[in-house]
Amino acid sequence: MKIDFIKSKLLFAFNLLAVTALAQGPGHASYVTEKGGKGYFKLVANGTASPILVSEQEWPGVKRAVNSFVTDVNAVTGAKPGLATTTKAKQLIIVGTLGKNQWIDQLVKQKKLNVTGIAGKWETYLVQPVANPFPGVTSALVIAGSDKRGTIYGVYDLSAQIGVSPWYWYADVAPKTKKALYVAPGRHTDGTPAVKYRGIFINDEAPAFSGWAKAKFGGVNHQLYEHMFELILRLKGNYLWPAMWGNAFNDDDKLNPVLADEYGVVMGTSHHEPMDRAQQEWKRYGKGKWNYEENKQGLQDFWRKGIENMGNKETIVTIGMRGDGDEPMTKGSNIELLENIVKDQRQIISDVLKKKPEEVPQMWALYKEVQDYYDKGMRVPDDVTLLLCDDNWGNIRKLPSLTDKPRKGGYGIYYHFDYVGGPRNYKWLNTSTIAKTWEQMNLAYEYNARQIWIVNVGDLKPMEYPISFFLDFAWNPKRWPANKLPQYATEWASQQFGSEHATQIASMLTRYTRYNQRRKPESLNQDTYNLINYNEFARVVADYNALKDEAEKLAAIMPAQHKDSFYELVLYPIQACATLNEMYFEVAKNRYYAQQKNAVEANKAADKVKELYAKDADISKYYNMVLADGKWNHMADQQHIGYTSWQQPNANIMPKLTILKPDSAKNTALLPVEQDGSTPKVNGLFNDKYGHIAIEAEHYTRAVKDKSINWVTIPDHGNVLSGVTPWPVAVPRLATPGGSTAHLEYDVDLKSAGDVSITAYITPTLDFRNGGDGLFYAISIDDEAPQKVDIASKVDGRDWSQMVLGNVRKLTTKHKVASAGKHTIKYWFVDPAVVLERVIVDTGGLKPSYLGPKE
Repeated sequence: MKIDFIKSKLLFAFNLLAVTALAQGPGHASYVTEKGGKGYFKLVANGTASPILVSEQEWPGVKRAVNSFVTDVNAVTGAKPGLATTTKAKQLIIVGTLGKNQWIDQLVKQKKLNVTGIAGKWETYLVQPVANPFPGVTSALVIAGSDKRGTIYGVYDLSAQIGVSPWYWYADVAPKTKKALYVAPGRHTDGTPAVKYRGIFINDEAPAFSGWAKAKFGGVNHQLYEHMFELILRLKGNYLWPAMWGNAFNDDDKLNPVLADEYGVVMGTSHHEPMDRAQQEWKRYGKGKWNYEENKQGLQDFWRKGIENMGNKETIVTIGMRGDGDEPMTKGSNIELLENIVKDQRQIISDVLKKKPEEVPQMWALYKEVQDYYDKGMRVPDDVTLLLCDDNWGNIRKLPSLTDKPRKGGYGIYYHFDYVGGPRNYKWLNTSTIAKTWEQMNLAYEYNARQIWIVNVGDLKPMEYPISFFLDFAWNPKRWPANKLPQYATEWASQQFGSEHATQIASMLTRYTRYNQRRKPESLNQDTYNLINYNEFARVVADYNALKDEAEKLAAIMPAQHKDSFYELVLYPIQACATLNEMYFEVAKNRYYAQQKNAVEANKAADKVKELYAKDADISKYYNMVLADGKWNHMADQQHIGYTSWQQPNANIMPKLTILKPDSAKNTALLPVEQDGSTPKVNGLFNDKYGHIAIEAEHYTRAVKDKSINWVTIPDHGNVLSGVTPWPVAVPRLATPGGSTAHLEYDVDLKSAGDVSITAYITPTLDFRNGGDGLFYAISIDDEAPQKVDIASKVDGRDWSQMVLGNVRKLTTKHKVASAGKHTIKYWFVDPAVVLERVIVDTGGLKPSYLGPKE
């Protein structure tokens, strides 16, 4: 008993230490303190900051990062580091890239600084105090990079360590002030990134981003992009596809590409904009049709100009061709034509840049129908990165085979947190959980798609949280196994708001994103959840409103400097989604009571709908006009109510209501209040008291592993609780499940013999191996032969549409049991990457609902 108490106290202390020490950024141990000691380097003490020494030959982007660091130190401490030109100081911060900084190179030569861990590496840095580096200098803090971005990341890592969030400007995150700053002795580095190019895509940016950009900066110009470049680098990203709805990055503002290269951000163009030219540029300057068979010379001239404008700026050139406006090519297009297009594009690259084409980074996006061309045999040169894609809803369509010969250009992933298209747009608020992102991007990493990771983030806000996770995970996937996802949420919240409320805020972020992902707001309506069965709609709204009340109470006590950032990152999306869900609940009640001829309740619900619709508008108005003194005006302009097809309405439209005359109907019956259908446990067995059993996947009775397969729980994954998946994911299919092969067991108590249906709730994973033969699990009761079930769904088909709208695949098998009493449901491994969320057993009493009955 005493030992357990001591263990619990130690665990509590360790967790508290972790939150405090790791507030500098998720996954990073703190190496900056407010008190010094032996071997510590003094950044700031007694109101004075150590000066910074940078070589004149240094990369411009490094100099920019240093200037940012000066501002950061001043924001945290009130002291401002000066910029030195010589080593005539007792203490110095020396910042430089190997080969570009004579003082760092001298320290290496004199063996006072060991750079074997970074020299020759990609984007790697070292932060280390060095004693007595030069005559008259007692100590120096060296920030050395293997290349320009390595150095930049080292500088911004130190900024994060002193308490400046990467989101200080884009989410108004205020740093905690400190009187002194010291760097601990030792070598501090974050290693080399696992994914080479890691970036974001600004897309679908009207009306919110475009309206905000015009109001704030006069347009989508270099003044805006300077903030974005800095954000990407602070997040240790390096790649950007710029806004392209009505915008042309290279043409709208000639400083855009110049500053991108100066900052150190690698630029590209989207999947359907080849040769570094925006679609808008074709509209402005293109001559003839966007058709290579009919207008070969016109297109070549247009593309040649794109490469001429690009020059030697760091760029990944998109090659290939889709139809104009991100449409499919004409039906007559063939593989030979497309391969010739790529061949001609590469010749243009070589001719203009006077380089072999394989010396210029290029990528070919296998987006939508382009993947069909690849599957039918189209190939591009080995140095070209194949950018594989998801289905626009976060489910990866294709990954390389584990037996494929490695490509020089490797493979990448184009992923989505935002989308405009079928079955419906989603672009208003964040609906992506980090658990879902982890599950799919871990799959990509394990199947060797590691060259490029880029994610469509829409307007950028309000995708701050998943953007951070996407880029952090791309840097080091091994740092974040599934069981550490809750830790990531807590550490991210701690970085933005401090450790005091970090655990609570992390829980809020997790809940609201999971609630949003189970039905994206644009797809929500009065019919989504069941109004009667299991009181489902009322329970969903109660969950949202409880979360809203919790967020509002915390907002009331947040320090003044955190009010704006808390609203942007936490309170606004929770309030907005709680309001929307409650509004549709009241619409459902209005229609129900109108059908029942209950005028009082029908009209009461109608009045509530009007009130909530107005509240939705007020929430957006506050975000636009009041928040941060109007800094984000128009960023909350996105329409989200009144969808009738995949495309957004021109403005929000209040749902149609039925108003009854008070004396026209006398029915006073209220909405029936049902049992929530919770499954009881009797003697340790799930019992079918209500004619059904609901079990969360992670609540298995036994997890049976074998020599090759174990089971991993992904917390907060899916619509209700979590997901369980076989592990590892990069393994072949098991042809014949059964016996002692890997499976999960669920012991249940059935009250009668007879027919039983089992519905497995499966995460909507696609057949990413594209073998054409599906993706399977198997299921059985007791010792019956396992039934194999294919979870695969054809993208853009009806099953797929229902699957992505509901964020789940529900698959039912039929079984017979010979007797009442104890039985064991067995869920068998067949294919990797199949994620089980729930098991629902129907013995005759299951009622229709969206989420299913409660466990």
